Amino acid sequence: MRMMSPRVLRALERFNAAYPWDHNAHYHRWILRQLPARFGGALDVGSGSGDLARLLAGRAAAVTAVDADPVITARAQELTPAALPVTFTVAEVPDGLPDGSYDVITCVATIHHLPFTQALVRFRRHLAPGGTLVVLGLFRALTPVDHLLGALAVAANAAIGWMKNKGRPAPRPASMTARTRPAGMTYHEIVREAGDVLPGVRLRRRLFWRYSLVWQQPRPDRASL
Repeated sequence: MRMMSPRVLRALERFNAAYPWDHNAHYHRWILRQLPARFGGALDVGSGSGDLARLLAGRAAAVTAVDADPVITARAQELTPAALPVTFTVAEVPDGLPDGSYDVITCVATIHHLPFTQALVRFRRHLAPGGTLVVLGLFRALTPVDHLLGALAVAANAAIGWMKNKGRPAPRPASMTARTRPAGMTYHEIVREAGDVLPGVRLRRRLFWRYSLVWQQPRPDRASL
């Protein structure tokens, strides 16, 4: 099965520019369903305009939100009420992640900007025993299944964009102003490398050119303590 032609891609880009909606925010509620009702510290990697960090703050004792872009981080700070327990930090990841252990680590549409295996190793290192890692990432389409999901996403993308914007052209939301980059790894490469670093990790292809990764840090065996 062939990839979409350049002409179709250009038409899709023009439609998305006129009727924008955030594909990552579409999965925020799903991400929250993977997490406990209440938890201690959370780390949001690649926090962008802070939408997910603010949602996490409704459950977390404290949220550390990290992004490499100082402009979008400043915008996130402006959009975040002072009462929310969110700290925004500008840092290069994965090497610049803040010290500490977190009950929840999230990473949305960011890990394809990073050295994949190194990033997962660093996340594992910062995840507390029993803690949950949730990654929403992008992958490079290669197989017939990938291209079929991409074709389905084109129609769904247009329908949702039209509905969310009530059929009227609209400006892009702040969450869609961060830098972008095409994905380099295929889904099967992601599955293989993630499985080497995170035994028992759960991965799944998703609509809108994304995949999900969920992993829980094992708790120490009490018998060995």
